[in-house]
Amino acid sequence: MHVSIALGASIAALIISGTGYAQAPETQSATNPGTPQQAAASDTAGAAATAANTGEIVVTAQFRSQRLQDVPLAITAVNSAMLEARSQTNIAEVAKQAPSVVIIPGGGAFGPSIGASIRGVGQFDFNPAYEPGVGLYIDDVYYATLTGGLFDLLDLDRVELQRGPQGTLAGRNSEGGAIKLFSKKADATEGGYVDASYGSRHEVSVRAGADFVIADGLYGRIAGVFKRQDGYISLQDYGCAHPGNVEGIAATRASGNCESAKLGDTDFKGVRGQLRYNPSDKFDVTLIGDYTYQNQNNSPEVLTYSTDPNYICGKKCTYADFSTANNKFQNTTSYKGGGVSLNGTYKFTDHLALNSITAYRSYTAIFGTDDDFSPGVRSGGTGPRLEAGGYDRLQHHFVSQEVRLNGDILDKMFEYTIGGYYSSQKTTYYTVQDIGYIVPGAYLNFVGNDPVNANSKAVFGTVIAHPGIEGLTLTGGLRYTKEHKDYTFHRTNQDGTPLGGLAAAFGLAALDGLTSNYDGDRVDYRASVDYRFSPAVLVYATVSTGFKGGGTSARPFSAQQALQGTFKPETLTNYEIGAKTDLFDRKLRINVSAYLDNYKNIQLPLADCTAYGGGPCGVVANAGDARNKGVEVEINAQPVAGLQIDGSASYIDSKFTKLSAALGANYVSTDPATFSPKWQASGGIQYKAPLGGNAGSLTPRLDFIYNDEQFTGRALGYAYYLPRYALANAHLTWRNAKEDLEISGAVTNLFNKYYYNAIFSAVYSFSGTAYQQVGRPREWELSIKKRF
Repeated sequence: MHVSIALGASIAALIISGTGYAQAPETQSATNPGTPQQAAASDTAGAAATAANTGEIVVTAQFRSQRLQDVPLAITAVNSAMLEARSQTNIAEVAKQAPSVVIIPGGGAFGPSIGASIRGVGQFDFNPAYEPGVGLYIDDVYYATLTGGLFDLLDLDRVELQRGPQGTLAGRNSEGGAIKLFSKKADATEGGYVDASYGSRHEVSVRAGADFVIADGLYGRIAGVFKRQDGYISLQDYGCAHPGNVEGIAATRASGNCESAKLGDTDFKGVRGQLRYNPSDKFDVTLIGDYTYQNQNNSPEVLTYSTDPNYICGKKCTYADFSTANNKFQNTTSYKGGGVSLNGTYKFTDHLALNSITAYRSYTAIFGTDDDFSPGVRSGGTGPRLEAGGYDRLQHHFVSQEVRLNGDILDKMFEYTIGGYYSSQKTTYYTVQDIGYIVPGAYLNFVGNDPVNANSKAVFGTVIAHPGIEGLTLTGGLRYTKEHKDYTFHRTNQDGTPLGGLAAAFGLAALDGLTSNYDGDRVDYRASVDYRFSPAVLVYATVSTGFKGGGTSARPFSAQQALQGTFKPETLTNYEIGAKTDLFDRKLRINVSAYLDNYKNIQLPLADCTAYGGGPCGVVANAGDARNKGVEVEINAQPVAGLQIDGSASYIDSKFTKLSAALGANYVSTDPATFSPKWQASGGIQYKAPLGGNAGSLTPRLDFIYNDEQFTGRALGYAYYLPRYALANAHLTWRNAKEDLEISGAVTNLFNKYYYNAIFSAVYSFSGTAYQQVGRPREWELSIKKRF
């Protein structure tokens, strides 16, 4: 959590973060400025060695190892040293210091998921019927859903946040960009570490990892994490706190202790194992397995809007009851899952290599929701008596296979990648739903047990050409994708009998056994030109496309809405220019990008279902077009030995160019077309001070972040924006002279700023209630890390 340092308007736009230095940059050895990419085109080991000598991060955004500054894409790359320096332990924390990136933990209604967008393009609904707009990857394996996406940064080498459509490289559902996590590779270097921490609200955290050599060319690596911490939002029993209340809500707890739980707690365990066989520079195969278990209370949310003001508990507590007239739902969420991948590379010659990536993943996620966040079923007084809540269980299975052929010809004048991809997934979505807001006082109750199947097939190719003009590189790419999705609805009573009464009258009974199908295909392209004026300056211009997959409406109220409620992919065409510079003998790095996006067929929920048979509306459709434009800046400065300054800033302007009348009052043409802050900024400064002799070193670090107000829609009856906020973190680390022992202290949200991450107001027009997710308060942590 970090905000840009105000150094004056003249340099504010240059305060940016995450440029990708592992340490103080050293002067590079002289290279041919016209072909820096060629040095690392096919030789990962060589590129990694170069990186170790220069303090650079090597990225693989174009399916080959390249210096970050040689890639004509807007990328924020953060290595493990910077993650540790910033006290970042999950992907949402990393996103706060990257321009144009928004990642938030899913609210209680969405379970253990994330909402993610880059440059305003993404997805915040966890339902498996809908696709992410930002591609998520772990070790080049696509993560197909938002559920389980709040990745812990366990045993990572680096994180790459690729901004702008990655339609030809990452593929489908990467229209906003891609977020890629890469594990540290097992090698012949034996050793390990143990990192233990204690902090606010009884936080206990332990991380450990070890490398070992099994035989010549056969290496292993294992890492694990355990973290537990109490929550910070008190879940209170309304009847207990307000005995004799006018609403007639009875107490469920004895007087004296009205708190039933603390929302926002953490109980997380994870393990990752790796086996690598690398007998020569021709053959390298890595088997990776991981498992995660999470079991904790729901998200830290509080009721902020209610037509009954008695229902609002305050800034740090809530009266949410997780019950309706028919059911009592859990206020906890659990996630258990993992996967295995096999990544192999065979180098036929120095100019041709084959890469195969095979993967399987699965998980089970269970959570309860209180969609109205009110205290319970009232029996007296006046005002709304509307209740909505549910129980959800997602069981997900995913397999994928990707093959790439990397090569070069004519003395590396042309470098190419051709490949194919296939994935298949099945998610069974079991849910118990009580919807009390359709007809006041009449509860619509049903059980769903819906299998959602999807598969994708793609072929792709990229060519990087060095046409003989010193400094000039041309890049072109194509990708063809064919996708299928089917959603089968099951709607019954809890005892399995057919729905009747109100559910049948609204058409839910007719959904039982009905299957909605979507099939589509898409061609994406990328054309880029970059020119290196000198070893210090690279400029580029790019036109690229991407798409978010089509699908079916997941929450229809009738058979007609289900069958006609399929939607096409939403698409994005990006026009971008940028510059990457290393100035003053590489003491100052400034990267700048500016873009214009034509955003078409945006998938939006309708308010008016007249065209779908009428009734309550549960249809998502391609209902709008927009134009987004923005500027991003990143900086890394190291003016003297030991001092590092980094930062980022981004600006986005988003406007609708077309809106369907069926959206009703949900959107108007003057609203932003994206749920993204117009301005984001961050900055950090640290200084490594030698203490002399064998006393080691002391490194203080200060980080900041600024998030502008963020549009969330018109569900409250008007355009609502999350308030802007600014946060600060402080970190102090002592390392011994051998740098195998370190002791550190950190304070996040240093000034204890109260802020919101998200709002849930989907049922406000019926229930008169809306609630918001509260950001983490000030927290301190002390830790000790030992390397061996």
